[in-house]
Amino acid sequence: MRLILGSGSPRRRELLGVLGLTPDAITPPDIDEDPHKGELPRPYCARIAREKVAAVEAGPEDVVLCADTTVALGRRILGKPADIDEARSFLDLLSGRRHRVYTGVAVKAGGQIRERLVEARVRMKPLSEAEREGYLATGDWQGKAGGYSIQGPAGAFIPWISGSYTAIVGLPLAETAQLLQAAGLNVWGPG
Repeated sequence: MRLILGSGSPRRRELLGVLGLTPDAITPPDIDEDPHKGELPRPYCARIAREKVAAVEAGPEDVVLCADTTVALGRRILGKPADIDEARSFLDLLSGRRHRVYTGVAVKAGGQIRERLVEARVRMKPLSEAEREGYLATGDWQGKAGGYSIQGPAGAFIPWISGSYTAIVGLPLAETAQLLQAAGLNVWGPG
């Protein structure tokens, strides 16, 4: 039984390592991640995780794991910023406010797809211009939903979370372990 990680994210590889798992293959799917018109963050995130896992080629004995993390401010989806100006506008929106981070996890094995959607709540402290610009200068915002990563320098801006820290990073460990075990992968032992 091979484990295929359908993600190029180094954070997801690291989190799988915490479970003692090393993917046999890493195959990031190429799908359109644009939200549909009027699509809300929660169903959007679940749909993207499901579409990612469906797009990864796999054999009948393979277990495929994909995930998607979405930052939401109310009904608005804050995706990966296209440039520094969009990252700045995301940080301005999040500054001093609570928001939600959704992570959808999908596992495909034996023709069946199992899914979980995990919600965490996050509060970002009010950011000064110096803090915002200093953070943007690090480049850490690139490729990050909402323009920040809690495990990077922006962690200093997050005084409060409710929910799974690992979901905010990009892969909720408890739910991922359950899905992989349900798919027949031995998470906690040899084999």
